Amino acid sequence: MKSVTSSSRFKFAVCAIAMAAGFSMVSTSQAQTTFRLSTYVNETDIRFKGFQKFAELAEQKTQGRVKVQIFPSATLHGWSEGVDAVLGGVSDISWIPADKRLACYRVTSLYPALVNLDKQIELDNKFAELIKPEAAKAGLVPLINSNYSYDQEWWFKGETADISKLDGKLVRSIGPLVSMMIESWGGKPVFIAPKEVYQSAERGVVDGINMGVATYSSWKLWDVMPYMVNGTLFYGNIIYMVNKKKFDALTPDDQKALMAAANESEVWLKPRYEEWVNEQVGNAVMKGGGSAVSLPLKQRQALVSAAQQKWNTTVDQDCGPELSKKVRALFDSYTN
Repeated sequence: MKSVTSSSRFKFAVCAIAMAAGFSMVSTSQAQTTFRLSTYVNETDIRFKGFQKFAELAEQKTQGRVKVQIFPSATLHGWSEGVDAVLGGVSDISWIPADKRLACYRVTSLYPALVNLDKQIELDNKFAELIKPEAAKAGLVPLINSNYSYDQEWWFKGETADISKLDGKLVRSIGPLVSMMIESWGGKPVFIAPKEVYQSAERGVVDGINMGVATYSSWKLWDVMPYMVNGTLFYGNIIYMVNKKKFDALTPDDQKALMAAANESEVWLKPRYEEWVNEQVGNAVMKGGGSAVSLPLKQRQALVSAAQQKWNTTVDQDCGPELSKKVRALFDSYTN
């Protein structure tokens, strides 16, 4: 047997160092995995604090291997560009609007229903699970549920006696379901991105606005349209999804940790979100000259029932018979 020379030992040492360096580079890469989270909400919105909580939990649960950078106020991309932004690398996590590449999500992320909010987190998770296969085909993974059920409402410049009689009013719409409702009430839907709504309302581009109270308040829209109609007519969950390739590149443990961070941040945010929304409405009514009128239960039921009868045809078509049945059954099981 030949003895190991000093030269050979040196080569072995160099190889060992190189291997160790390679391992170190992989470890460092994992430690510095950063997800850019894009949101349209601004920093005064309570949901921004929810994203901060998510980022804090994600880093904590992965022992620093995963970091989340938050980009508020739609600074990375516009309202309708969520899917393209995430798939194209502009952002890694983003709200996903009504995009035709996610046909069932597009027509059910807002759905006419009088849902029970006591188990909102549970309902949101079950809805996201139903949408997961469709999202995967599009290269996405549902991550954070951004629930609209509590505060998707209506505003006008003056008192509106009957929301179902819009008489040609131009009303800002968030998506296809809302547009259908506006049209069925005799109005004309207009799409405007959240951060552009103030100028549009101020200049008379729209006569009314459909929007979440949190977003409405954070963009200070009470100043231009102070009359609120509190209908609570929707289940709404505009999900924040993550790029599937980037998510799948994480270790299984870090994938679980990121999901756990998302869920815990939702639980943390829910009471704060509802309290903040109530406070914004209260401040607008008591201090800012705004007003808020709630629709009676029977009127809400009638509006929702009529909307469902029309909308379910679209849901059946875009979700397919099996998935549409599951989605509707889910909503029914959480209805007030």
